[in-house]
Amino acid sequence: MPSQGFQQVQKQTQSLVLAPQLRQSLKILQVSALELRDVVLEELQTNPTLEELPMDGVSLDASATDKPQAESPREADATPEHEKEMELGSRDFEMYNQMHEDYRESMAEDNGNYSYTAEDEERRKHFFDSITSESSLQEELTRQAKLTEAAPGVLNAFDYVVGSLDDSGFLTTPLPDLALSSGLPLADVQEASRLLKTLEPPGIGAASLRECLLIQLEATGKKGSVAWQIIREYYELLLRRRIPELARRVGVPAEAVSEAIEEIAALDPAPGRRFSADANRVVVPDVTVYKDEMGEWVIVLNNDYIPRLRLAPAYKDLLAKGTLAKKDKDYIQDKFRSGKFIISSIEQRQQTIERITREILKFQKDFFEQGPSKLKPLTMSQVADVVGVHETTVSRAIANKYIQTPHGLFEMKYFFTPGYKGEGGESVSNTSVKDRLAKIIEGEDASHPLSDQQIVAILGKEGITIARRTVAKYREELGILPTNLRRQY
Repeated sequence: MPSQGFQQVQKQTQSLVLAPQLRQSLKILQVSALELRDVVLEELQTNPTLEELPMDGVSLDASATDKPQAESPREADATPEHEKEMELGSRDFEMYNQMHEDYRESMAEDNGNYSYTAEDEERRKHFFDSITSESSLQEELTRQAKLTEAAPGVLNAFDYVVGSLDDSGFLTTPLPDLALSSGLPLADVQEASRLLKTLEPPGIGAASLRECLLIQLEATGKKGSVAWQIIREYYELLLRRRIPELARRVGVPAEAVSEAIEEIAALDPAPGRRFSADANRVVVPDVTVYKDEMGEWVIVLNNDYIPRLRLAPAYKDLLAKGTLAKKDKDYIQDKFRSGKFIISSIEQRQQTIERITREILKFQKDFFEQGPSKLKPLTMSQVADVVGVHETTVSRAIANKYIQTPHGLFEMKYFFTPGYKGEGGESVSNTSVKDRLAKIIEGEDASHPLSDQQIVAILGKEGITIARRTVAKYREELGILPTNLRRQY
């Protein structure tokens, strides 16, 4: 029987190790314009030899008599021959390192120019108390529960039950399992669940969507209504939208069933999501493509959110004087190299994005002229071959990037899509096929919706050969219901 335990084993392997600067370069290439600013600001905090210049190119300490710069500071700083653009005066390197310590000492002096009074503290406390934030689902439910007359044991179990809700506000774990895992009495857990279902928003704590909808109808005094009966007794028929059969089972006209379905559609299928953190993020185009007054296509990179950097002249003066200790000299030179690398990486990033955008414009010119229906199949390897970079570089360069076009804002990866060959040999992207599929279904007769096979036949007549299962896949990706659920009586 083999022995068990730890063993030391020598093994020879090959692996790719990325240098820190290469990792940083890849990160700069991959992030969006907004995120790039955060990356650069982080570097500014750790590299004292880097300086950020205002967007108008005027130096930080420039006076009214200073002359404007004749060239981009980001480009000029990449060379050691860069001329001074502002006069900071020489600064002792040791003094720079002691800056924060000296500041703290000056603030700690008993006879300082400024004292922190009780009135200041009161204003500070009022300021922070005035900052409002939305309550989480757990906080709101706990607040409501404490206003009830529930026993302490039930409130204790209530906290555990609330913590077991999913993002939609459903309690899908069986109560006996919750009691077993928490070590709390089952009676308290059951009572906490009943208490939860009486709180706002209605439907919270339900075990299923069906129960959630019933709770919401009961909360509005509609228990026993047609909508309530349909959900409680004929839920499966509701999912299949069998309106005539529902009307016969419930004993009401088909119009009443249609009205009840509209009433059900107005209910909240996920009452807990209104308390979810807002995941929306600001999207800023990294590139704008437009046609000028001469009818020529123009590519404009977004530099508004990218800090303009240069190497601080003061540290160049310190190195030139030759008075620094070796340790300090090596430190500044290392930071200079790091600063030059990040400036160069930003320039390289912008150039790569511009070149890739130019190739996208060349390959997808019909899209820019006429819209998404003219999008052609395009792979990253095609662009990589033309630009002269590796395919993975293209993948990183288009990640998290957006292009503003005459037809709207699109992710750069939107333009890279596989496709099909038409009867005439022309290429058709799958995005264009999806667009055409959506328009076919939009124009169908609602009382006799098209089947996937019928859609295949229509596309075939238009020269697009596609399988039925592919139509079903695209339909699901577009969020379009199958034929039986689209039928309206």
